[in-house]
Amino acid sequence: MLHVPTKVSSFAEYVEMFGGAFQPKFTVVKAAAGTKDTFKVGADDMSVTINDNNKLYFYNAIRLFYMNGGSNCYILSVGTYAGKPNLEIDFNDFKGDGTPDKPSVFEILKKEFEPTLVVLPDLISKGTDAYAIYQLVLLHCQDTQSRFGLFDVALGADEKNNAKDFREGIGTSALNYGAAYYPWLKTSVVSPSEVNFQNLDLALSGLSALLPADEKARVDEFFAIPSSAAAVAIVEDANKSADEKAPHVTNIHQSLKASSISYVKILEEIRSQINLLPPSAALAGIYTLVDTTRGVWKSPANVSVSSVNAPSLNISSEEQQQLNVDAISGKSINVIRPFPGIGTLVWGARTLDGNSQDWRYINVRRTLIMIEQSLKLATRTYVFEANDAGTWVTISSMMNNFLYNLWKQGALAGAAPEQAYSVAIGLGSTMTPTDILDGIMRITVKVAIVRPAEFIVITFQQQQQQA
Repeated sequence: MLHVPTKVSSFAEYVEMFGGAFQPKFTVVKAAAGTKDTFKVGADDMSVTINDNNKLYFYNAIRLFYMNGGSNCYILSVGTYAGKPNLEIDFNDFKGDGTPDKPSVFEILKKEFEPTLVVLPDLISKGTDAYAIYQLVLLHCQDTQSRFGLFDVALGADEKNNAKDFREGIGTSALNYGAAYYPWLKTSVVSPSEVNFQNLDLALSGLSALLPADEKARVDEFFAIPSSAAAVAIVEDANKSADEKAPHVTNIHQSLKASSISYVKILEEIRSQINLLPPSAALAGIYTLVDTTRGVWKSPANVSVSSVNAPSLNISSEEQQQLNVDAISGKSINVIRPFPGIGTLVWGARTLDGNSQDWRYINVRRTLIMIEQSLKLATRTYVFEANDAGTWVTISSMMNNFLYNLWKQGALAGAAPEQAYSVAIGLGSTMTPTDILDGIMRITVKVAIVRPAEFIVITFQQQQQQA
């Protein structure tokens, strides 16, 4: 399955073809003074840190995609998680290194006609270095003219610089073929049953040392350290099958939960970190849902994000204005915000080309992609047909009928069809005698695509009573 675009239609089908989740390892230590994101274990402040090369989001991103309305998608795998204690993301897996073992994924995707969105969830684990590959995604989408990129903003140490670093790293080319979303999402994708002591980068004896004295005594009573170490050895025995390991893991995990509330706290902190996911996969599901229920011309905004407890940051209206509109570079970043009584909503509808009057809105770019690709596919039937008036009338009628139906559905703006679109084809209109001699048929299509009401302005005036 490596380097082969594989179509899947459900999460179960994905698991069957590509396997289960990666099990990240975390280090638990007593927190130094001033450390952020600490939690209490007894009287001590503790911190949990994910190990290097353990930040892998793809499996949970696919789950989030389907939880938000995802449907058919193509998986282009450059490797699987199976049997790997850690896994470093290699940029050559995406852009290629000139060898058959690592071809460019963008060259492979060029040969597939169906994909309309490009999402790379694992890539953002490389931080701001991922933006160089995002630039290649934009160029790929511009080259194919049939797809759109969804991007994440890396979480840096200083929250104030996240947007600045993204805008500097994304470049200036093909910006209308992509959109970025921020902040990350605190999801509920990973359940408590999916996290256990195997996510800790220490033996049970090491865990015991982190616990308060009363809990440590109970844990040591349940697991006299020699037998406990033997139990761990059984669980981690490479010769054992997953089915053989499972009972040992379950028994040890349940015993630890019963004897130590601090153990439960540590696992909950680990689960919260695993559940912090980049938003692009959820947005891909929302795009699919909106396309299916409303149409590609509806902005994928003011839509609730499912399986999300809250965004990782609560962004104010003033902060959103700075993200949504950047006067110097454009490069709009769409915000995901919580609203009391409503939930977590996608609250932005702009492409990265935020200063462009033509391409600032996602639905305008994607609607034109849909119309262009639909008409291209429809006209293939007429390749090698006679380049004469009979064919021109047939093609014109077919295109007018297609655009008329779009107008009736609300995709095109205008009180009447002639205000919404026009199709021109013919000698003296779009072609010259030389074009016909050269075997070229030229067609000109103009459309007026509906734009979202991004800002609603209400004016209030006070007037005197009438009677």
